[in-house]
Amino acid sequence: MDHFLYRDGALHAEDVPIARIAEAVGTPFYVYSTATLLRHFHLFDDALAGTDHLVCYAMKAASNQAILKTLAQAGAGMDVVSGGEYLRAKAAGVPGDRIVFSGVGKTAEEIRTALTGGIRQFNVESEPEMEVINAVAQDLGVIAPITVRVNPDVDAKTHAKIATGKSENKFGIPIARAPQVYAHAASLPGLKVVGIDVHIGSQLTDLEPFRLAYSKVAELTEQLRAQGHDIHRLDLGGGLGIPYARSNEAPPLPVEYGAMIKETLGHLGCEIEIEPGRLIAGNAGLMVSKVIYVKSGEGRDFLILDGAMNDLIRPAMYDAYHDIVPVIEPAPGVEQRPYDIVGPVCETGDTFAKQRNMPPLNPGDLVAFRSAGAYGAVMASEYNTRPLIPEVLVNGDQFAVIRERPTFDEIINRDTIPEWL
Repeated sequence: MDHFLYRDGALHAEDVPIARIAEAVGTPFYVYSTATLLRHFHLFDDALAGTDHLVCYAMKAASNQAILKTLAQAGAGMDVVSGGEYLRAKAAGVPGDRIVFSGVGKTAEEIRTALTGGIRQFNVESEPEMEVINAVAQDLGVIAPITVRVNPDVDAKTHAKIATGKSENKFGIPIARAPQVYAHAASLPGLKVVGIDVHIGSQLTDLEPFRLAYSKVAELTEQLRAQGHDIHRLDLGGGLGIPYARSNEAPPLPVEYGAMIKETLGHLGCEIEIEPGRLIAGNAGLMVSKVIYVKSGEGRDFLILDGAMNDLIRPAMYDAYHDIVPVIEPAPGVEQRPYDIVGPVCETGDTFAKQRNMPPLNPGDLVAFRSAGAYGAVMASEYNTRPLIPEVLVNGDQFAVIRERPTFDEIINRDTIPEWL
């Protein structure tokens, strides 16, 4: 469920007409719903009621500080994957003891930043990384809390580019080697083992891969405890999918996911951490764009928009589907026709949809890309010297620009011309 609905024939974000935002900030732009963000966070939080737990929002999905602050004030922790994300979370007011640091290639500088500013734990990806964390911690005279990310070799049955739990993926250590790695961790004086980490991928639409992975984690927990390790925290990652096409069968609900966690791991008495990102932010955001031209081609027609692949790269990168709807609701029974919906960038890949049925549209009409709140603005670029587009947050009948569109002068003036030129 989201809070983007037609009212009196016009698409609204909560109580704000989308057209009013477009008039104020121009197109294209992203708009997020506070009510949807909070609803989705509370779905996960409530699903784990009765257990010691922390829902850490995976901020790589959408990392604007206004979004982070909204979720942090509701009780969320943060899952970060870079030093920049760590500093962004801190700037949004998230305390270090609610920040989990994941990521495959943490640098010594990033580790030092987190240890200095406070960190809940590092989810360690490799033995060389473990050695660096230990060295930095000893240099600072502190103890670094860690979990080790294990790779359970479970097929998440998701897109190959977002699967992370198979043996050929770059993430974690093979689960069969975990006892050896944990023994090494226990020997390092700058580290304190607090638990186990696992994450098998993103946009999962079936609970069975989770069940297989978590069952392996349960066995490993008992094995490591028998070897003397204090395993009291299980970080289960994120990955629960969302329905990008409204006609698709809905993925499992957070309450079903929570019940499965309790079934597979509840007997261990561990604190549970989960790191949802897409399901919290995905359906909480739209990208709104304007039709520039309607073009007739050889055997097909094109809707050319002012939004492009640099603004929303998911269709070009993942062949991802987004529902695209007119901001003015079509009249009942209006005849639709197929269009290729494209942007203005000089790349064939700048195509959002092929032969998508749409009602008749004209230059100047607005369209909205649904489920664009996750991996939209955060993956945008200034390719073709196109400015990053504004982000807007709606709360009831209010809206605020939470990231401005830069001017061309601001973009161009970042360049520095060498003296010899």
